[in-house]
Amino acid sequence: MVEFDKVKKIGVFAKQLPFEGCDDVFSRFNKNEYVMFPGFCDVHVHFREPGFSYKETVATGAAAAAASGYTAVCTMPNLNPVPDSLAHLQPQLDRIAEVPVRVLPYGSITVGEKGRELSDLEGLAPYVVAFSDDGVGVADEGLMREAMQRCKALGKLIAGHCEDMRCEDPREREWREIERNLRLADETGCAFHVCHISTKESVQLIRDAKHSGVDVSCETAPHYLLLNTALIDDDGRFKMNPPIHKAEDQGALLEAVVDGTVDMIATDHAPHSAEEKSRGFEKSLNGIVGLETAFPALYTGLVSEGIVPLEKLIDLMSSAPASRFGIPLSGDYAIWDLDRDYTIDPTQFRSKGRSTPFEGWPVLGRCLMTVKDGKAIYISEDK
Repeated sequence: MVEFDKVKKIGVFAKQLPFEGCDDVFSRFNKNEYVMFPGFCDVHVHFREPGFSYKETVATGAAAAAASGYTAVCTMPNLNPVPDSLAHLQPQLDRIAEVPVRVLPYGSITVGEKGRELSDLEGLAPYVVAFSDDGVGVADEGLMREAMQRCKALGKLIAGHCEDMRCEDPREREWREIERNLRLADETGCAFHVCHISTKESVQLIRDAKHSGVDVSCETAPHYLLLNTALIDDDGRFKMNPPIHKAEDQGALLEAVVDGTVDMIATDHAPHSAEEKSRGFEKSLNGIVGLETAFPALYTGLVSEGIVPLEKLIDLMSSAPASRFGIPLSGDYAIWDLDRDYTIDPTQFRSKGRSTPFEGWPVLGRCLMTVKDGKAIYISEDK
C-alpha cells in the first residue's frame, strides 16, 4: 500500500526519485503538489495483435496503458493464431519485446479456443501469465477438470470467461458456469480467477466459495460499477459481454468491492473499428476500450462520491492484481494530478479504439508521468 502522506508533495519529492529524464519535468506543470501511485496492473486486456491489428496493436495498446498509469497488462488469447502452442505464441512475444510496458500474455486453455482438446499447457507455462479461453467458456466439464488439474501441477492460474451458452438468460449464462467452475476448482485445488463478473448471483457464489476455502479471485470492470441499464442508450458504445445489468447488480458489485469479495478491477479493454461499433446496440460487436478512462472514471464516480476510499481503489488497480498473478511492480509508479478536470474525449485516445460508454463524462484525475523500472515511459504534454 502506498504511504500517501509521504508522497503527496510530489513536486519536491519527485526530484529525489531515480528515473531517466526526470530533470526539469515538473517545470512543465503548474502545481507544487501531485500524488504518486504504484503502477497499475490490468489482468484483462485485448491488444488484438497478431491477427486483428486494424482494431489495435501491441504498440498502440501499450501506449494507451502507459498514458493511463499502467505498467503491466495481461493480454487475452483470442488472437490469430490463438496462442495454444509456443509456435503460435511467438508472434505475440516478438511484438511484446518492442514496447516499454510489461505485456504478459495468456495462453489458451484449448486448441484454437474451440473447447475440444487442451492446448500445450506444459510448453506454454514458462511464457504465459495464466491460461484462459477468453470470449468463450469451456463447456466440456471433463476437459475443464483436466485443465485445472494440469494447471494446478504447473502452478498456473486459470482465468475463466464464464458463459454457459446453453442458458438463454445472459445472467444465468454467467453464474451457471461460475457455479460449475467453482466446484471444479474446489475438487482440483486449482487457483481460479473469474473474469468480469456482472451479476448479483455471481457475487454471492464467489463470496460463499471464498468463505468455504476455494482458491478463487475475481475481477469486475469500471462499466459494471458505474453504469446500469437505466443509463445506457441504443449505441454500440454500450455493447459488451457480459452486458450491463440492473441497478441491483451494480449495487451488489459495489458492496462486493467494499467487503473484499471483488479482488481487483480490470478494464476488459477490447477495441474494435469505428464501423464495427457504429451499427447500433444490437448489431455492434461486443467490446469497449477502457484503459484511458478507468482511473478518472472510477476516481470521479466512486472516490469523489465517498463510496470507495482512494487507498482501496489503488489496491484494486495495482497491488491486488499484481499479487494474485505474480507480477512484479517494484520500481513502477505514476504521477497524477487529481485536481485536473476535463471531459472524456475519445478522439484524444492513444488506443485505436474509440468506443467508450464514458464519452462526454466530466472527470477528475490526469496522469502526468508513468515510470517503469526507474525509467519514464510516459510524460504528459499537458501544461
